Amino acid sequence: MKKNNVVQEKSYAFALRIINLYKHLTTNKKEVVLSKQVLRSGTSVGANVEEAIGAHTKKDFLAKLSVANKEARETRYWLRLLKDSGYIEKSAFESILNDCEEILKIIGAISKSTKESLRKEE
Repeated sequence: MKKNNVVQEKSYAFALRIINLYKHLTTNKKEVVLSKQVLRSGTSVGANVEEAIGAHTKKDFLAKLSVANKEARETRYWLRLLKDSGYIEKSAFESILNDCEEILKIIGAISKSTKESLRKEE
């Protein structure tokens, strides 16, 4: 993994947290439907960041980053649902939600600067 790529590192660490949450939910709470959803979307964030990093053009990069953003937003939805339905405690929810929000902010900032760069090139 390339060093100093903050979004890459944070999305990978976030995916690991999501995997651990999934293990907890399926083992301790016997919850399988919502946990599968949060697992898919939460690990997809980092996968799409990786695809964006390997993009051939800035437009392709933006498209992949946009998918990562959508997956992070979907993950936020599932996390809220898990908290509000009582499957995860408020403190655990707030911690992992903060990570999700941070990733969304970073992706938003990268997208904005890449769009500005594309406009300058046109």
